[in-house]
Amino acid sequence: MLHQTLPPRSVTGRLPRTAVSLLACATLLFQSTMAPVVAQNLTKAEYEACQARDEAAFRAAIDGLTHRALQEGLKKVDYAGLVSDEWRKNNFDDVLDKRVDAIVAEVTTETSLWERGRSLFNQDKAKELATSVAERVYRSDEVKNALETITAGVARGVGGSILLATSDAAEPSLECLKAFLGPRYGTTVARVVADDAKREFLIDPAKAGAGIGAGSVLAEGSGGLTGAVILVVRRQLANIASRIGQRIVGSILGRLVSVVAGGIGVVLIAKDIWEFRNGVLPIVATEMKSKATKDLVKAELSKAISEQINEHTREIAATTADRVIEIWREFRRGHAKVVELAERNDRFRAFVDTLKPGDLARLDEVVALLLSGEGEAGVIRRLSDGSLAAAVTKMPPGGIEIARELGSLEKGLQWTALAVDALPFVTELGLHKRMSPADITGVQLRRLIALDDRTATTRLAAISRSARDTLLELPDRDLKSLARALGETDLQSLSSYLTGLEPQARERVMKTIAAAPARMQSLAPSRVREAILASRDQLAAVSMMLRSDQGLDVQVFKDDLLLVYDGRVSPILLVDRHPTGLGGIAVGLLILLLMARRLVFGRRGKAVAKAAG
Repeated sequence: MLHQTLPPRSVTGRLPRTAVSLLACATLLFQSTMAPVVAQNLTKAEYEACQARDEAAFRAAIDGLTHRALQEGLKKVDYAGLVSDEWRKNNFDDVLDKRVDAIVAEVTTETSLWERGRSLFNQDKAKELATSVAERVYRSDEVKNALETITAGVARGVGGSILLATSDAAEPSLECLKAFLGPRYGTTVARVVADDAKREFLIDPAKAGAGIGAGSVLAEGSGGLTGAVILVVRRQLANIASRIGQRIVGSILGRLVSVVAGGIGVVLIAKDIWEFRNGVLPIVATEMKSKATKDLVKAELSKAISEQINEHTREIAATTADRVIEIWREFRRGHAKVVELAERNDRFRAFVDTLKPGDLARLDEVVALLLSGEGEAGVIRRLSDGSLAAAVTKMPPGGIEIARELGSLEKGLQWTALAVDALPFVTELGLHKRMSPADITGVQLRRLIALDDRTATTRLAAISRSARDTLLELPDRDLKSLARALGETDLQSLSSYLTGLEPQARERVMKTIAAAPARMQSLAPSRVREAILASRDQLAAVSMMLRSDQGLDVQVFKDDLLLVYDGRVSPILLVDRHPTGLGGIAVGLLILLLMARRLVFGRRGKAVAKAAG
């Protein structure tokens, strides 16, 4: 629309200036829509106070904001209307009239005819009787209980207004909180703490005034800041009823005294001659039940409650400020390391501002792991390479569980990258405790998990990588069967056989062990393994050790002995395979040696002995 009003020749010439003007207007419009958020709820002085350098000054700012909100809210309270409503609900006119009549009757009985008559002419006596009646009426249990009920009813309404006024302080208080925390710890921290504080300000309007008054308990369902405010209101209002009686007596006595001071003239006008005998007591009774005196009592009640509330708005504001500060301190205690780093390191604070509030718990744990293992320098380094962000925002629960159990964020990141979607199986089977992510590939890991056998998978995970790599060359059925039947030591030994044996010998071992895993016991000792691998005929050596025959078979022993004699099989295997046969041969040889010795040396020994004799 702007360029349509310009001459055609000026459009191109003024376009840059027009663009600049539009940009400036847009900037001003943006600033006018964004910046006044503070101005709507906080004055400039209040906002600057919220940016205090220490908590004490910040607390004072919250205190002032809440006190202002309370004062504004209480201006709307109609104390007189609340008192009148409760007066009518509790039928206090009737309660008061009955007590006045009863007390006047008591005083009449207690005083002599002369004293009552003298009260018509003696102001001091008239004042004495009026004071006695008024004090007895307002100190009586009936009137005190009724006043307490009225006061409690008024307090409920006033308490609701106080809570609503405190709630009205929520927005400026939360803005103040953000102004204090934001520059120091970042917008995310400020927002989270403000959200926590906001929940403290929330109240149920239906229960806003519940339970406030003499002898009451805290409002049902209230807690935190709301409960604290209710407690203050209750404490300040609960004792009004116990003190209001004397205050009312003092207020209405002036009126009573001025009325009875008129003496006989007033009596003659107001009463018949017969009532002379009761002195000023009929006048006192009439005045105490009059609308003017009752209005005076209502006004005194309203004034007393109003004064009491206004005197303690400062305490309520202080309670609110204390609770807001405590919310911040609770957050700081719960996120101590993160808050400390955010305050000292601008880059870390900027990173925290990119997180969601729900990420803070994970950030706490990740930072704690890094500080314990890599120190603060590790946190900053991982902030630079992106692994901190990955650990906080992308690492699945299984990854952080691994990091927590191993005390190493690096291990958690490695397992996450290796296992990907198989990570839940890794943590369920505890594979991260049995092996390192550097010891296996992703394909091999998935094959182990695909065995669908906890025992087989965990045993294979516990052996060395080289042994496991060898065994993984076997078909799944054989691998699973062997892993279930053999312990970790036997699996490790079997792997070494499969690595060092010739094809035919390896096949013989696999077939035999697969069919009868217990046979692995004969191959397990390291001396046997080394002897088999050192034998020239490995197939013959393996066959010798894997035979199932028991006891001593002379032919078999002979055949095995020939294998050793021919140098095809290591002699060590003969010892392991035929310990009984070799033992028998050794015994036989020993006997033969003894017999030979006897044959050679036996007779000569006798001849020598005979010659000596």
